Amino acid sequence: MRPVPELPARLTALFPIVVVGCFAWLAGVVAFAIHDLGFGHSPSVWLWTCVAGVVLSLIGMGIMTWQRAAARRGSRSAQTGI
Repeated sequence: MRPVPELPARLTALFPIVVVGCFAWLAGVVAFAIHDLGFGHSPSVWLWTCVAGVVLSLIGMGIMTWQRAAARRGSRSAQTGI
């Protein structure tokens, strides 16, 4: 049997997916901020959920960048294959 070839890098790249997700959460923040704060309502749970999504996305991007840099410099504690 032949070995299974590696997937192309563009199919295994997680960073673009996280960026798109972060922008989706950011769009939710803008939409709910306009709805809640623009019409005199108090901030809803949906607004805070979207804010948490943006914050967690940014933290995730930071960790992914940190791990990728560690893997490139050859750190023993870094994840491999990213």
